[in-house]
Amino acid sequence: MNDVAGSPEPEAKLRALLDIMARLRDPVSGCAWDVEQSHASIAPYAIEEAYEVAEAIATGDTSALRDELGDLLLQVVFHSQMAAEAGTFTFADVATSISDKLIRRHPHIFADAAQRDARGQTIAWEAQKAEERAAKKKAAVSALDGVAVTLPALTRAQKLSARAARVGFDWPNLADLFAKLDEEVAELQAEIASAAPERLADEMGDLLFVMANLCRKLGLDSEATLRAANAKFTRRFQAVERRLAAEGRPPTDATLAEMEAHWAAVKSAETSSQAGD
Repeated sequence: MNDVAGSPEPEAKLRALLDIMARLRDPVSGCAWDVEQSHASIAPYAIEEAYEVAEAIATGDTSALRDELGDLLLQVVFHSQMAAEAGTFTFADVATSISDKLIRRHPHIFADAAQRDARGQTIAWEAQKAEERAAKKKAAVSALDGVAVTLPALTRAQKLSARAARVGFDWPNLADLFAKLDEEVAELQAEIASAAPERLADEMGDLLFVMANLCRKLGLDSEATLRAANAKFTRRFQAVERRLAAEGRPPTDATLAEMEAHWAAVKSAETSSQAGD
């Protein structure tokens, strides 16, 4: 029987997963590794699993996506079980919280608000989030509140700049942003002679932050863009290694000029193949 919305089978499957997690955490008969974990100790796994979900989506592997979503769901169940043991909240509380939030942030669906297009919904969603953050805090609220410090650095940079832009702190056009980019490159070049690691890191950080801003201005996801560049570099460099192996030698036996020639050939072949698709 296929799982369909409204059928009891998904509920039974979820109940079974919750029961398995509870058994694994049983202090007497459970798994020693699972029992000794804490929210802090398994926090990195949630980040890792989220990236593996993104990778499965990027590669179009639906079988892997199913498995990786399961791994990500396990993290939710694991944290919920530990919270239930501590008496702080349960998995049901987690589900209720997100259900309430979805209803609250979609009044055009669940209430009588006017219908919105996708852009309008994005604006309204962010406004609602800002109101919710303000309601949680008694002190003055910063436009940057709520951008998690544990996000990948490029993603956080892009989100921070987007938050600042909403209150008018932004370059008005791309020309100004490119001028800032040139300025940061010049400042980095000027610091190279000093060879002071902390100053170089500071200027390099400024340059990367501007690059994340540029991605935002161009409507690109900085993290996804760099992941794609990493994948392209890996693909092309490994092709160079294969070409050298066919000549009977490793990269260490090739000159830079020879490797660059192979790189150019690989790039040309890729470009020709893409043009023919």
